[in-house]
Amino acid sequence: MKGRMISPGKTKGEALVSRNPMSFYGGIDPKTGIVIEKGHELEGSCVKGKILVFPKGKGSTVGSYVIYGLKKNGVAPAAILNKETETIVATGVILAGIPCVDSLEIEKLKTGDKLVVDADNATVATE
Repeated sequence: MKGRMISPGKTKGEALVSRNPMSFYGGIDPKTGIVIEKGHELEGSCVKGKILVFPKGKGSTVGSYVIYGLKKNGVAPAAILNKETETIVATGVILAGIPCVDSLEIEKLKTGDKLVVDADNATVATE
């Protein structure tokens, strides 16, 4: 898949996919990387080392700092893939140095897929 680079970098890993938008502020514990948003389809899942796939972010701009906090605490996702990366997620991944690609057909991805992310070239491939 070809998309648009938001934050550079290359990585590979297992996809953790949500069909719903994600909130980082109040939605993910910055100390553990566990999704804590009540009722979210990923509630209880850990984002650490995963290729986190979701349509777009939602919620407070403080979410950018939560993404940065995830990285500082060693529990950040390896990469983030979106249909549309809005400013909260874009600012967070750039601050944290997390590879991020958007403008992707994320509907084609499912949790457990092994992905190769080359954000430098805005590509995502299955392994």
